[in-house]
Amino acid sequence: MASRGRHGGAPAREDERVEQQAPAPQCPVLPPPPPVDYGVFMQGLVQAMQTQAHTQAALQAQLEAQERVDVWWASLLRTRFEDGAVDVAWDEFVRLFRAKFVP
Repeated sequence: MASRGRHGGAPAREDERVEQQAPAPQCPVLPPPPPVDYGVFMQGLVQAMQTQAHTQAALQAQLEAQERVDVWWASLLRTRFEDGAVDVAWDEFVRLFRAKFVP
């Protein structure tokens, strides 16, 4: 008995099988990436991490200083300026601020 195809018909010819496959995409072949100097790459990575750490430390210091100043100013308003009932001139604020925070 002759062998039959999957669906019971005649066996598929070689050229019919090729036509059933999807055509290969015709896109340009990209060149390989340039070689990487891993020493230079690692130096750049370390430098970026150090820069980020310094930036993070500066932001943290700024936040802590701002919180400290906010507490100081709220306390000063309560004790010296009757909970804000008395207006404070800018020059007076600068003088008090410098006396407290500028060495």
